[in-house]
Amino acid sequence: MSVTNEISPDTPTAWWRDAAIYQVYIRSFADGNGDGIGDLAGVRARLPYLADLGIDAIWFCPWYPSPMDDGGYDVSDFRDIEPTFGTLEEAELLIAEAHALGIRIIIDIVPNHASDEHPWFKAALAAGPGSPERERFWFRPGRGENGELPPNDWQSRFGGPAWTRVADGEWFLHLYSSRQPDFNWTNPEVHAEFLDVLKFWFDRGIDGFRIDVADGLIKDPALPDVHGATTGPLPYSDMDGVHEVYRAWRKISDSYPGERIFVGEMWLPDPIRFARYLRPDEMHSAFNFDFLSCPWEAKRLREVIQSSMDSHSLVGAPPTWVLSNHDVTRHVTRYGRSGDTGFEFADRRHGTPVDRDLGTRRARAAALLTMALPGGVYVYQGEELGLWEIEDIPDELRQDPVFERTKHADPGRDGCRVPIPWGDKKPPFSFGTGGSWLPQPQEWAGYTADAQAADPDSMLSLYRKALRIRRDEPALGDGEMSWVMSLADVIAFTRDPGFTCMVNLSSEPVPLPRHESIILASGPLRGDQLPADTAVWLRTF
Repeated sequence: MSVTNEISPDTPTAWWRDAAIYQVYIRSFADGNGDGIGDLAGVRARLPYLADLGIDAIWFCPWYPSPMDDGGYDVSDFRDIEPTFGTLEEAELLIAEAHALGIRIIIDIVPNHASDEHPWFKAALAAGPGSPERERFWFRPGRGENGELPPNDWQSRFGGPAWTRVADGEWFLHLYSSRQPDFNWTNPEVHAEFLDVLKFWFDRGIDGFRIDVADGLIKDPALPDVHGATTGPLPYSDMDGVHEVYRAWRKISDSYPGERIFVGEMWLPDPIRFARYLRPDEMHSAFNFDFLSCPWEAKRLREVIQSSMDSHSLVGAPPTWVLSNHDVTRHVTRYGRSGDTGFEFADRRHGTPVDRDLGTRRARAAALLTMALPGGVYVYQGEELGLWEIEDIPDELRQDPVFERTKHADPGRDGCRVPIPWGDKKPPFSFGTGGSWLPQPQEWAGYTADAQAADPDSMLSLYRKALRIRRDEPALGDGEMSWVMSLADVIAFTRDPGFTCMVNLSSEPVPLPRHESIILASGPLRGDQLPADTAVWLRTF
C-alpha cells in the first residue's frame, strides 16, 4: 500500500536544514494497550502533545519485528512492524495523522546487522559452509589447530569477542550482540535488499531514515587483527567504500517528492572525514556527537561549535545539535556531576554523586544554547521534562545486552530508557494502565507532563516557549553566527537580524550586554546580571 506524503507543498523543501526533531523510543513513550510497553497507539494518542511542543519531525527508533535482544536494533523483518508495537496499518495511520499536524516522520534503518532470527541468517545456518546464503554475512573458519580460535581479534562494542562459533565449526562476525550478525556489504544481494527496503517505506510516506552505525557497513575483506585498538583507522569503520552505498541511497531519496532525507549516526574522531558523509550526493545531516560528549566548559564548547561549523561548511551541510539520546547518560545527570561532565562509553561514571539542581540549571541553559545555534536540533523524549538518568534499576530488571556482555561492569543504557511520566501522582504516571516495563521513580510525580504544563517556569514550558520562538524568529534556524568577545567562561554569539545568545558557564554572575529586550532566559536574571549556569536570548540593536 502506498501512502501519500501530505505535508503541504508550500513548505520550504529544505525543511531538514533547521528542523527540530523529537526522538521517540517507542517502548518507553506511551502505552496504548495496557501491557506496560509503549506502542504506536500510545504515540498516536500523544501526537497533539508533540505538535504543541513545537517540533517539526519525529525520529522513531526501530519499530520492526525483533526478538528485542538489543531494544529493536536486532531486526528480523525490515518490512513490517513489531507486533508488540502494533501493525503496519497502524504505522500508516500514524504517518498520515502526523502529516496532518505538520509533523514529518523519520524511522531508523539498521543496515550493519540483522537479528539472528532474520530469515536470511536462518537460511545461512541451515545452508552450511561455502553456501551463497552465508555470503550475505561474515562467516569464516576459525584459527588454531582445530579452528577453535576466532578468525581475528576484533572485539564486540558490547563487550567480549566479535565472533561466535556455530555448530558446524565456522564463526560469524557480530560487532554488537552475538544475536546481531553483521551483513556482508561486498555481496550485491545486500545492496539490492536495502534499496528495496528504502522504497518500501518511502512508498508509505515516511520522510527520512536515521542510519544506524552508518560508518560501519564496509569491512576490510582481509579481516586484519587490530591488536586491541579501538580508535584511529579501524578495518570495520569509516572505510572509503561506504560512500558508494550512500550515493546509491541518495538517488532513491531524491526520486521522491518532498525532500526525503538521511541522517547518519557516526561516532568519528575526525570532523573532516565526518563531513565527507554530508556531501551533496550522500546524507543530508548527521548527529553531532562531539557536541553531545563535550563537558560543560566554555572553552571546550566554543571549540566544538566552531569545529562543527567549519567542517560542515566545507560541504554546505547544516550542523545538528543534540544533548541526549537512547544510548547515552541523560544530560541532567551528566551536567550535575563534579569534575568531568562530558560523556564517553568507556566510563559512564555510573553512581558518581549528582547535584540534580545544578544539572537541571545547566540543562535548561544548554537547551537554549542548542536551539540558538545554526542548523537543526534534536530533543530526546523526556529531556523536555528535565528527566535524569535512573541508575538504581535492579540488576534482574536490566535488559540492555551491554550489562551481561560486560559481566555487569557497564550498567548499560536502560537508565535513559525508563518510560516517561505523563500524569497522576504515582507510577506508571499515565504511561499506560498496565505498569511499565522498567520501574519509574516516585520522584517523577512532580515531573509529569501534566504537572509541568501548568507551571510556567517548568522545563516543559521552557522547551515550548523556546521551540515556538525558534520557529518564528527570523534570526534562528539555518544560517550564520558571529562570536562576541566575552569572558573566558562565557559563550556569546550574535545572529542576524538583532539576536544575541549568551551563556554563563562561570560560577559568578556576569553583566548583560546592551540590548533592547529579553526574549527568553533559562532561569531568573538578577537585574542586568546573568547568573551562573544560565542562558539568555536577547533582542539587540
